[in-house]
Amino acid sequence: MNTHSLSSQHNRTNKATRTTGIVMAKVRSTASHPQRRWQSKQRRSSLIRREQASGLSQAEQTALFRQQALLAAQQGNYETAIALFSRLIEQNSDNANDYSNRGLVYFQSGHAEKAIVDFNRAIDLNPRLDSAYNNRANYYAAHGQFLEAILDYDVALDLNPSNVRAWINQGITFRELEMYERAIESFELALYLGKLEGHIYAERGRTYHLRGDWNCAIGDYQRAIVALPKANPFSSDPSARLHAQVEAWMDELISPWQV
Repeated sequence: MNTHSLSSQHNRTNKATRTTGIVMAKVRSTASHPQRRWQSKQRRSSLIRREQASGLSQAEQTALFRQQALLAAQQGNYETAIALFSRLIEQNSDNANDYSNRGLVYFQSGHAEKAIVDFNRAIDLNPRLDSAYNNRANYYAAHGQFLEAILDYDVALDLNPSNVRAWINQGITFRELEMYERAIESFELALYLGKLEGHIYAERGRTYHLRGDWNCAIGDYQRAIVALPKANPFSSDPSARLHAQVEAWMDELISPWQV
């Protein structure tokens, strides 16, 4: 089960621009009397403070859209996520993260050709974006282009050795190529990072299982079951689905020996 990379980095602007309903250059004084001018000025100041308290800068709006897009993607609301990422790209067509994230959502929703276009665009815009290489590698692996996948995982890890998802995905790809030693090496390096340990134990356990090291496989499966959230058939959490998969792998391993 490949793990993917959603990036939540925000664009930064040198100067935030407030969006308000007040056009300050056209506000007219309502009277010539000093007291009334002072009251008018106070009302305008109050309105400005109210708008500033409730309004969002362009940068804050962008951050909010990106947060909503990421949440929609994580919840499986792909159409909403694609629409939000597309809006972000319309606002700023030079943001590599948004292309990479939209490509990932396209990939997850079955639009592979659109996905690869976005991954390539993200890498063109930012050749040092490790998550884009990881996502493109997942695309290659899903299409049986394992050499291309391994090369992209290598680039992702050269750029960011702490990218635990790239280590896991590289290990899975080595396993699919029946390069079990290399797969286990990738999983062990991933464990040093102290993240996604349940996923790593599950995938390393499966590798031991396929290699015939059943005792090691059982040990890793048991560790994964403890670390992953309990399986729930109605859950959209990939960790919970992996928990159910590990239980199935465990049954596959031990059922022939049960009386």
